[in-house]
Amino acid sequence: MRKVIGVGETMLDIIFRGDQPHVALPGGSVFNGMVSLSRLGVPVIFVGELGNDRVGEMVCRFMRENGMTTDYMDVYPEGKTSVSLAFPNERNDAEPLFYTGYPDRRPDRGFPPVEEDDIFVFGSFYALDPLIRPWIVELLEYVRKRKAIVYYDPNFRKMHSHKAIHVRSTVMDNYEYADVVRGSEEDFLNLYGRTNMDAVYSDEVHYYCKTLITTHGTNGVHLFTEKFRLHLDVPAVTPVSAVGAGDNFNAGVIYGLVKQGVGHRDLPTLDAETWKKIIRCGMDFSADVCQSYANYISTDFAEKLSRN
Repeated sequence: MRKVIGVGETMLDIIFRGDQPHVALPGGSVFNGMVSLSRLGVPVIFVGELGNDRVGEMVCRFMRENGMTTDYMDVYPEGKTSVSLAFPNERNDAEPLFYTGYPDRRPDRGFPPVEEDDIFVFGSFYALDPLIRPWIVELLEYVRKRKAIVYYDPNFRKMHSHKAIHVRSTVMDNYEYADVVRGSEEDFLNLYGRTNMDAVYSDEVHYYCKTLITTHGTNGVHLFTEKFRLHLDVPAVTPVSAVGAGDNFNAGVIYGLVKQGVGHRDLPTLDAETWKKIIRCGMDFSADVCQSYANYISTDFAEKLSRN
């Protein structure tokens, strides 16, 4: 069975109710989706970093409990595992506060095994970090040569918006490596100061990547391809927490690509009906995650989906 390989930050997410911590969970934007996919029996490899501390031990134990290998987790002797604090607003969405403890020098890392039609996912500011950017580029070159599907989520948060003009060229490089780009309306507002997704696709993304998915919360999902454009409405959901919604939308789209048997060569000619099935899968994942404080789909949802 084809694999999904992800690279990104790893941290402990602490979610608050008011001013009091409510739940603490292993997290990270790519990490969250990989947990969900593993719960569905999809072979996953996550490449990340942890401190040699109690939080790092918690994360590794959680990964093993969810069927994930820790073979590609770099544990550095200096520095601490990162922590994120999330304070949900009235919409149960949140702009996290990040506390990172990376060492001054990051370890040299090898590459995980990648084969044709595997799916590689990356994103967030982790993919722009100048301290690891050379390794990220080498990894992307390695993945592309092996004809894996490359899925990129900029996940560009408001806290980084003051850096937008300085990182746009690196974001464009990431578009060029990607076969699918998925971003929220907020991501592109923070990056470009624009909310017109037609303009974002034509002016910023299309030259580098031909497939763009944009998410707009309760206002639905847009798909842009060279041949057609789609809008899909999202079902009404009253969220408990929307912290992992976008991460798991990504996981659902990736799961949809796997279930529909979409390979690297198929993407340019994929028809609208198949894309609708794939995107609805992303919506289902996101809706399930919003029903709890967890960052990943529930085991009940995973069992139900696996039986279908």
